[in-house]
Amino acid sequence: MFQSPTYGNLELPQIREHILAFLAADPESKYQLVVGTDSQPHNAAGVDFVTTIVVHRVGRGGIYFWKRIVIKKKYVLRQRMYEEATMSLEMAETVVALLHKDGVTKYDVEIHVDIGQFGKTREMITEIVGMIRGSGYAVKIKPESYAASKVADRYT
Repeated sequence: MFQSPTYGNLELPQIREHILAFLAADPESKYQLVVGTDSQPHNAAGVDFVTTIVVHRVGRGGIYFWKRIVIKKKYVLRQRMYEEATMSLEMAETVVALLHKDGVTKYDVEIHVDIGQFGKTREMITEIVGMIRGSGYAVKIKPESYAASKVADRYT
């Protein structure tokens, strides 16, 4: 089950309809279809992972959908960053499968990862970015990775 601040609780077929309606409302605009994941460890409760699907009408707002998964397992930082990237890749594949009849391919989806040049995650940039690019997707890191570092982060 996904959540949307605009549309409430949704299943994937409903998300598809909302995305297509959003695109059809302004067909002349430029759009970005973005997937991102962020996580937050919660001691004994495990790790809270939130994955987002963002449809950005460039310069004119957007809509997004998010899904939470709690995994009752302890992760070191490297494992958690790889898990975030893997969840984003899986969601990107889901989005492509959901919208492939409408002409959406891997080349239309961008993945945002919550790693950057500063902080403890800087050592993982090359390997995680390489993993995502190797899967056929464009990738952004902080500070440009708003789907992970801003939208998903809001719900962790």
